[in-house]
Amino acid sequence: MHAIEKILAKNSGRELVETGEIVMAKVDFAEINDLYLQTVYSFYEMDGEKVWDKDRAAFVFDHYAPAPTIASAQIHKEMREFAREQDLTYHFDVNAGVCHQVMPEAGLVYPGMILVATDSHTTTHGAFGALGTGVGATDMATILMTGELWFRVPEVIEVRIDGIPKHGVMPKDVVLLVLGKLKADGAVYKAIDFTGTYIEQLGVAGRMVICNMAVEMGAKTAYMQPNDEVLEYVSKRAVRPFEVVFTDDGYQYSETYHFEVTDLEPQVAAPSSVDNVFNLDDVEKVRIDQAFVGTCTGGRLEDIQAAADILRDKKIAKWVRLLVIPASTEVMQESIKKGYLQELMDAGATISTPGCGPCLSAHEGVIASGEVCVSTSNRNFPGRMGSTDSKIYLASPATVAASALTGYLTNPIERGDK
Repeated sequence: MHAIEKILAKNSGRELVETGEIVMAKVDFAEINDLYLQTVYSFYEMDGEKVWDKDRAAFVFDHYAPAPTIASAQIHKEMREFAREQDLTYHFDVNAGVCHQVMPEAGLVYPGMILVATDSHTTTHGAFGALGTGVGATDMATILMTGELWFRVPEVIEVRIDGIPKHGVMPKDVVLLVLGKLKADGAVYKAIDFTGTYIEQLGVAGRMVICNMAVEMGAKTAYMQPNDEVLEYVSKRAVRPFEVVFTDDGYQYSETYHFEVTDLEPQVAAPSSVDNVFNLDDVEKVRIDQAFVGTCTGGRLEDIQAAADILRDKKIAKWVRLLVIPASTEVMQESIKKGYLQELMDAGATISTPGCGPCLSAHEGVIASGEVCVSTSNRNFPGRMGSTDSKIYLASPATVAASALTGYLTNPIERGDK
């Protein structure tokens, strides 16, 4: 069996599971973000009384943090009341950050677990050797009541990535390359196992970026075999014991794709599809209005450092806005200690509260009709960050910073990134 299948087997009390089977599996942790108040309503509509385990469920306020409207404030109010009534051990309010970042930081993500959340990008947690997947409000309400959910055992495809990219090429560039080849429907309800020499040496942040965007290929979940850096990170934080799961030798993937990234150039996803990917140098000179470093794909310490390295002792272009939003308070605090945020502010950046920011047109940094934004986020659909008449280009933090410096889409390697 594959490691993902072993996790499903363990949590469903089975010795063996096979592709296509429906299993009822125990959930190790359930997380609800502030888009899904309906989860609370559905819980009570189905006569729910107590959450199955107060240590294994949490709300994270990130899409509307701090609350920008009366309506979103009401959502937070009702979720807080539910968390208080249920005496939930973990609660992440508007001071915490993006759910996919704060959960691992809190030690709630570890190898061998099943994590389910009301966010499609829960595939992120495959970076830790966990099975992470997203669900809607009704399924989540069922989990809160019973601690279980049905799963169809997915096909597992291998995406093997080998090589060491040149300096200035980041994990976001690598996953955009994969997306451009597999396309947005290349892995629908399949699991993607990322393997290869590139993955083996990749750190926690880079692994999270790549697993995060597996869902943009339609994947149900993603997986990476934990390396020493992941295990060191988790061992210092995990709130409960864990067991690393390994895929059996000789396991046969349903499909295998191979990518070599040694000579990879910076990539960009042009409007208005995540798989509309090009070498950055092949894209016409595009003037930008806003550059955005942040979200669950690009707001970690390494991302902010990459932007600061490029913009140190420089000024962003006149009439360009650079918005930087750390993915969590922990990331923000560390970025302050290391001086990155001060350097970015000196360059002209606007720093905002940890959270999702403009990624889902929530409240801050949205773009107007006709404007262009280059962003480290994971989606560039029309209206995703503001007006449906605006345009979004997806790129790495290095590319975003270099573009803020010049005022148009710019290759970070051209800017002497070193």
